[in-house]
Amino acid sequence: MCRLFIEADPALWESATRSIRIDGMVTSVRLERFFWNILGEIGARDDMNITQLITKLYRESVETGHDRGNFTSFLRVCCGRYLALQLSGDIPDNDRAPISRLDAVRILETEKRRGRLHA
Repeated sequence: MCRLFIEADPALWESATRSIRIDGMVTSVRLERFFWNILGEIGARDDMNITQLITKLYRESVETGHDRGNFTSFLRVCCGRYLALQLSGDIPDNDRAPISRLDAVRILETEKRRGRLHA
């Protein structure tokens, strides 16, 4: 079992730091390349680059009162949720289907019924 993970390309878990300007302030985000790749895929679905996606996620997370001190963890969880929602069929495999056009309320309700929102 572990061979699938141990022998994967080591570049996937190498960290990379990107400087991003959000609302006029420059901040650095450090993530493993694996997560940068997923963020790129998520953004591309809605015609955004990674910086635009992160800025949008940051602004919306602030609006809903999320802890800004844990933003990098939030981004990792976004990536994991994206992959899990694809596996469950809630996000289409077709990478041309924009995330912004999905019925988020329905998906969240379905998740709640499945019991996947709580630890």
